[in-house]
Amino acid sequence: MTATINSIKDTLAELVGENIIVTVEAGRRKTTIHEGKLADTYPSLFIVDLDDEGSESYERVSFSYADVLTDSIIVEFPEKPEVILVPEEEEE
Repeated sequence: MTATINSIKDTLAELVGENIIVTVEAGRRKTTIHEGKLADTYPSLFIVDLDDEGSESYERVSFSYADVLTDSIIVEFPEKPEVILVPEEEEE
């Protein structure tokens, strides 16, 4: 099944309050990992409240559902390993 923005949004809406790990492609061979709780979902984005332990200077980050769809980020839920939001590979 091919992921759509609506299916990604529906999946995340069901998991509000769960621990989340978001891996962001930050450029050439660079990634940034954000860990925290899925705080809320909105019509075009979702909010993650970050854990205090990081050295980052901000407490919340937001991502669009299109980021997931376009493979800019990978969303994982450590307590629900069956839920990983990444676009499916195209079949040849």
